[in-house]
Parts: sequence; structure tokens; C-alpha cells
Amino acid sequence: MRRVLIALCAALLAAVGAVIALGNPAYAATGLHVVGTDIYEANGNKFVMRGVNHAHTWYTSQTSSFAAIKAAGANTVRVVLSGGRWTANTAGDVANVISLCKANKLICVLEDHDTTGYGEDSAAYTLDQAVNYWISLKSVLAGQEDYISINIGNEPIGNTNPSQWTAATTAAIKKMRDNGFQHLLMIDAPNWGQDWQQVMLANGQTVLDADSQHNTILSIHMYSVYSQASTITSYLDTFKSKGWPLLIGEFGWQFASGEVDDQTVIAEAARRGLGYLGWSWSGNTDPVLDMVLNFDVNQKTTWYSRVFDGPNGIKATAREATVFGGTSTSSPSPSPSSPSPSSPSPSQPSGKTCTATYAIAGQWPGGFQGEVKVTAGGTAISGWTVTWTYANGQTVANAWSATVTSSGATVTAKNAGYNGSLVAKGTTSFGFLGSWTGTNSVPTPTCTAS
Repeated sequence: MRRVLIALCAALLAAVGAVIALGNPAYAATGLHVVGTDIYEANGNKFVMRGVNHAHTWYTSQTSSFAAIKAAGANTVRVVLSGGRWTANTAGDVANVISLCKANKLICVLEDHDTTGYGEDSAAYTLDQAVNYWISLKSVLAGQEDYISINIGNEPIGNTNPSQWTAATTAAIKKMRDNGFQHLLMIDAPNWGQDWQQVMLANGQTVLDADSQHNTILSIHMYSVYSQASTITSYLDTFKSKGWPLLIGEFGWQFASGEVDDQTVIAEAARRGLGYLGWSWSGNTDPVLDMVLNFDVNQKTTWYSRVFDGPNGIKATAREATVFGGTSTSSPSPSPSSPSPSSPSPSQPSGKTCTATYAIAGQWPGGFQGEVKVTAGGTAISGWTVTWTYANGQTVANAWSATVTSSGATVTAKNAGYNGSLVAKGTTSFGFLGSWTGTNSVPTPTCTAS
């Protein structure tokens, strides 16, 4: 809501490599998952969230909003929940929310609003309390990893002592994973979500590293702090330079001088392939932030027109998730180095071909994160194998979305059970952590289809 205002060390990689067999990666992505800076579905399709926030916890009877939000063109809805700061949403109610999202073919981001402004607002809950709420809901959340993301706590720290955000957030992530949650996790920034003191910008890697499943995305909320285009682009540029996954989880619009430059937010998100979720559908105490008044789709506001109807708006850019039958995307994963494409192997079965591109998504002394994109040729394929040979002694320690083995300098990656079948020109990706010394050159991979 409107408010007042991968660095892993070589020792860790060595430890991981010592205890994990290459053919059995520590984490195989379940459902929605992060690869590099992007969100992917279980089948390897890149998914970019485009949608709105819905204040469900205060308007539990407004269930028709899910269909209306879908009809407006969104592919995602971020749903406000409470574990007790307001009337608690029960497991049965949350199960119904998930059913409504699935029935209307919307990816569902569930967020606990209880934490809003902790440290500054005396009524706010801690992130640890928020995790306890998610644990109480585990029976209805488990098995829904294809359809939902868990936003652990909304705007979890106010402007008082925002530095506490790092420790509280890493502890919350670890507690979620220790309790068996496999979901894509979303983490809001401090400073009422706006990170104007740049605590998240300085400590994002620590938070991402806390997730043993490497399946966390950071979320910035953009309101009056982001009233100028230069502030927006500077923040997003810095995030991009760090190679961290980011979503614009909330933002408003420039209804008055000094308010958020929403058109720059939308345009930059579209240009960079970032997800965005506008605040909010309806029911605000300040109705200037309503996209429709009184939950009535016949009362669309200026804010509705700006977020849905513009050239970079939801109608123009949202793509339905393939888990609901939407068409696959072929957007390449960003990387700081130029990937090296390969030619199809002449030994592949007649008519079935694939290519692979290798990229370094992030690099630090002694370690790096690699990503490989696989693209089917002009015919659908049912499986793929990618191989490459390192020239400078690099090794792979841990992989996801593929089964990876090594023999000397040669690395072989085979598709996982869920991402081997690709339509003609369809794409998927897998990632891994590796170690290097001296030179981390980019190999040229080959791809064989079946």
C-alpha cells in the first residue's frame, strides 16, 4: 500500500561439491522457480508476472474479483491475507482463494499483511510470526507449487531500524525451508517496501543465499520515493548489475505531483522483462488507488486505464501461464556475458534437433552461476542432452532443472522429467553453481534431441 515513506565463497562450493553427487542435485525445482533473474514454470517456460493486488482479507465476500481481474487481462493476482492482525484467513478460506485463482487461470501470490511496518507500527507482526502463519496453512499450500508463490510478509520493516531486515528475513526463509515448503518465495524490501535506505540493495545476496533451494525473488514497492524516472532506472540498473531476481510487487500512479512515476515503472519493467503488480483492484481507504470503484467493473478509473490499457500495460504484455494452457515464451535469460550458441549435432534423429546457449549469470572469486538455454528445432522433441567441455578447469558443483554429470572436463546435462518435451521452437533452461580458478571462459555446448 502507499507508504510514508550470488556471493558464495569457494569454500562453500567445495563443501557442496563434496557432499552432493552430480547426478543427484541438492534441489530439483518444484513448480514455479527462479533461474538466474527470472521466474520459470516447472516445464521450463519463462513466466513474467503481470497483474494486480487484491485486498482479500478485508473483503472476503468479493470473490468475483478474481474473474474480473482475469477478464481485464492479468496473469497474476497478489492476494492480501492476515494471520490475526486483522480477522485471520483460515486454511479453508485460503484453499478457496487458491481454487479461485486456478479456476480463473491466475498465478496466485499469497502475502501475509500482518508484518506491514514492523518496528515502526506497534501493531505489526514479526516475520517469524508470519512464518508460523504459513506453517498453520501448510496442509492447503503443499502440492500447489505450480500455482502459487508465498510472499512471506508484506513490507516487513518500517523506517525504524531497517537494518534488522536482513537477519529477520534470512531467518524466515530458513524456517520456511526447514518446515518443508517447496514454493517460490517472495521477499519484500524494508522501509515500507520502498528500500529508500537501500538495505535490500546492499544485503540482497545474503538473503538469496539463505535459501537452500535457490528459489527466492526480491520485491520492491514503488510509491512516492519513486516519483522521478531517474530514481526508478537507477535502482533497477543497480539490481541488474548484481544479477538478482526482482519483481515490482506493488506500485501506484502519478495522480498528483510527487507521486510515483508509474509510466516509467511500467515501461522499464516491460523493457527489462520484470514482473509488476499494481496496487490495487478496489477497496482502498484512499479510492484514488482503486482500479475499479466499489469492486464494480463498470466503474473503471484512470488508474485502471494506465495500468491495463497502455502500450506496456497488462493487456499488451501479460501472457497466461502454460500450466493453464497459455502459449510458451522464448525470452532469453539475461546474462553479463555473451552466450555461445551451438549447431545441432548431425547424429540426431531425423527431423529432431536442438541448440543450446551457455551463459554466466553471475561470477565472484572462485565461484559462478551458469545458465543454459535449450531450444528445440523445427520439430517437437521429447528429450534433450547438452554437453560441453571446460578448457580452464572449471567444475560444476550443484545443478537444478537438469541431471548433470561430469567426466573430467566434459559435462553432460540431461533434461529433468518435466522439461524434456518441447514444442517446435520451444525453450527451457537449467542452471548450476560452479567453481573456477584463473579464467572462467565460456564453452560452446552441443545439444542432441530425441
